[in-house]
Amino acid sequence: MKIALTNFDKAFENRVRLQIMSVLVANESYDFNSLKDLLEVTDGNLASHLKALEKDEYITVTKSFLGRKPNTRYHASDQGIIAFKKHLEALENLIKQQKK
Repeated sequence: MKIALTNFDKAFENRVRLQIMSVLVANESYDFNSLKDLLEVTDGNLASHLKALEKDEYITVTKSFLGRKPNTRYHASDQGIIAFKKHLEALENLIKQQKK
């Protein structure tokens, strides 16, 4: 049986990136520290995965200040949401093919 991999997106092969997109698609936005705590990853690990998703234009970044403290928020872009949903559909199709 041949499995079609055309809709799988390499950006989501990594567990952390898949989790980031899951959180951002389900929520309007999320800040860096909340993502770090939720995903239980280090600052550097999270930052590198966020940078990769931003480079692919799957997320957008908003930087602001809350009082005197910097606050960085992340949002799933329209392009990112579409790519993520296609990736999930591909995973679902793969599971369905395996059940046959």
